[in-house]
Amino acid sequence: MSVARFIADQRTFYRVPYAVCCVILGVSQSWFYKWLNRPATPGQRRRADLDAEVLKMFNTSKRTYGSPRVHADLLAAGWTVGVNTVADSMRRLGLQGRKPMHSMGLTRQDRKAPKFPDLLKRDFTAPGPNLTWCGDITEIPTDEGKLYMATVLDLFSRRLLAAPTSEHPNAQLAADAIKIAAAGRGGRTKIESVIFNTDRGPTYTASSLRCCVRTNSGSGSRWGGSVRVSTTRLPNRSFRPSSTKFYPGTTSPPRPKRALWSWPGATSSTTPGGGTARRR
Repeated sequence: MSVARFIADQRTFYRVPYAVCCVILGVSQSWFYKWLNRPATPGQRRRADLDAEVLKMFNTSKRTYGSPRVHADLLAAGWTVGVNTVADSMRRLGLQGRKPMHSMGLTRQDRKAPKFPDLLKRDFTAPGPNLTWCGDITEIPTDEGKLYMATVLDLFSRRLLAAPTSEHPNAQLAADAIKIAAAGRGGRTKIESVIFNTDRGPTYTASSLRCCVRTNSGSGSRWGGSVRVSTTRLPNRSFRPSSTKFYPGTTSPPRPKRALWSWPGATSSTTPGGGTARRR
């Protein structure tokens, strides 16, 4: 660092007058002001232009991009610059990218719950309709907070039978999904041979959900209903709405207005539809 730059920094960061620093360091004030008012060099002008462009692109990304992604945007815009130069520019401007927030998942195995066998043996196909269903709960971040969607899928046609949403990922939401799926497939008499495959989370091993299965599917199985239950890891990618990443400080499209489903037995905590998160 030069003596002149040191004097300028004392004024910038500590409000020490130029004259005081010049006297202490024994340098001429006219020499310092000549240095201060000198015309910018080509390198300084390019650095200033680069800083302005980096700040513009950083703000365009809603202040989320780090130096690699800002560097890629600069190259696309026709700049010839290295990624380390972009990192130095962001450091001078005090800019810092944000890491994406990854969901930790909703499945927490309840070790005290009854153990159900894996009836599918990792075979997620079915020879006909209403023989094998699978269910899961997906978290959807929205402007108004987290929304949870319970799904029921027929593994024969891959048709989505139910997708109620709620603000809480509880057993009642899973039960509402089963009620919708059962009603849409014709009721208890049409689903007596269904195997319902889920994960081992407490939502699907709760006693209230077993009561729901007993009510909507008849009698005669290990859950008290003719729908047989199988627990294993699900092929979630086959029916989850999308793969998403969210960044702190950004927003996703707002959650739709709340309204009640019209199926019998629906609860006031469950709403149709659900917000769609910003794709990666």
